Amino acid sequence: MLSFAIAADHAGFPLKAPLVNLLRQLGHTVVDLGPQQPDPEDDYPDFAAAVARAVQSGQVQRGIVLCGSGVGATVAANKFKGVRACLCHDIYSAAQGVEHDDMNVLCLGGRIIGPSLAEALVKGFAGAAFSAAPRHLRRLKKVQALDEAAHP
Repeated sequence: MLSFAIAADHAGFPLKAPLVNLLRQLGHTVVDLGPQQPDPEDDYPDFAAAVARAVQSGQVQRGIVLCGSGVGATVAANKFKGVRACLCHDIYSAAQGVEHDDMNVLCLGGRIIGPSLAEALVKGFAGAAFSAAPRHLRRLKKVQALDEAAHP
């Protein structure tokens, strides 16, 4: 089983509690980084940063960030060294991103997808493992080199 950090801004908030429950039902550990109630004045970078820091520090293995479109959360989370955040609104990408690219943060748009698709995406993300195939390792090392160059 895996450990996850999850957070959402006001636009992603309605999806957060069901996803926390789903992950726990699947046997995963979940760190809920907020908020506990929606605030229309909150900002997605704050929640993306909280999840990214939890992944970056090793507190958790993976993260999930929810905002309106998922785009802002993805941009913000990818500012952190070692974080490979991807916006996924299809099940194939949610699993393949882990299997081929070692994605460790899933970003979702609460105004783009509904609860059923969000649950399917999280199941795909949570159930996938990095393949470690030689071509995937080679590509991951290149991504890590880019990350190192950007964050010496």
